[in-house]
Amino acid sequence: MALLVPGGGCARLAISHPAQVSRRTAVVATLSPPKRDKVDYWVDATSSFFEPDSRPIMLYDGVCNLCNGGVKFVRDNDKNRRIRYEALQSESGKKLLRRSGRAPDDISSVVLVEKDRSYIKSDAVLKIMEYIDLPFPQLAFFLQFVPQFVRDFAYDNIANNRYNIFGRSDSYVRM
Repeated sequence: MALLVPGGGCARLAISHPAQVSRRTAVVATLSPPKRDKVDYWVDATSSFFEPDSRPIMLYDGVCNLCNGGVKFVRDNDKNRRIRYEALQSESGKKLLRRSGRAPDDISSVVLVEKDRSYIKSDAVLKIMEYIDLPFPQLAFFLQFVPQFVRDFAYDNIANNRYNIFGRSDSYVRM
């Protein structure tokens, strides 16, 4: 059994054998510390990506023409260079995917990786919009009120058809 603990963690709950207490059954539980998982390893392994430069990293599908156009659009509207870019297919991209709790070959979504958190699908798009120039942060503010399942439904439909509609490159494009 798992138990959510304050601070966003999860702990394993071990239940010992019930004890008899005057015809009532009492359950005694102890809380063990959470086990270090693979995501923790990849957070440690990729912490150097954020030591000299704390800007978030946008992971994109480097063979997708739509995604490459999206990166160009973000770069053109990010005058202060607040975001870095890395293709999902690169070695660094694969490590950052693992840091985000995703499979290293998962190229189904744009991912925005910050030092302490990662965003995927429509949440990543909204967070990227917050980093770039006006009017996009304001637009992101209003779009956050659209339910996530609706935003992700639209995102998934575009993502699942991106190669058919916009085409793909033979090798990934590094920005």
